[in-house]
Amino acid sequence: MASVLTFFSLYLMLFSTSFTIINGVFSEQSSMAILTKHMEKLTRLHFYFHDTLDGTNPTAIRITGPANKSFSTTFMTDDPLTEGPEASSKLVGRAQGIYAFASQHDSALLMVMNFAFLEGKYNGSALSIFGRNPFLNKVREIPIVGGSGVFRYARGYALAKTVSFTPKTGDAVVEYNVSVLHF
Repeated sequence: MASVLTFFSLYLMLFSTSFTIINGVFSEQSSMAILTKHMEKLTRLHFYFHDTLDGTNPTAIRITGPANKSFSTTFMTDDPLTEGPEASSKLVGRAQGIYAFASQHDSALLMVMNFAFLEGKYNGSALSIFGRNPFLNKVREIPIVGGSGVFRYARGYALAKTVSFTPKTGDAVVEYNVSVLHF
């Protein structure tokens, strides 16, 4: 009888889902991960993105692309994110990353960017966006693919709407309404 109990105990210890399962040296999976789903939060953010290509202090710099057409033209950005549409409005973060003209047939950008926040409980946290931005559409949806800090494991979407655009300089102010799920 003792050997049956020992075998049963050993079986439970090896195959129980309440124990952590180790897959090789580099990864670990725990049944506790299932419980964290209930702690997920929905956060909505509203801010304005200021993209300045001209003047003495541009926030977006052209880094590559042909001179005679826009396809493949790429910009590096460190754009301010503010509470309101005015440039003098309170700074809440920075949009840091790259955008490029990614379509030969219509007006669309590839956005690869972090929204790094500097204000309140989001200070030091960031959201990562990656996706297509058909910038001539009235409202565009861009996926949120991750985040850091309070936005760890983030997923969601950002709705972008152009508030102002100056064709001569390329300067733009874009309103963002963000809905993000995170832990």
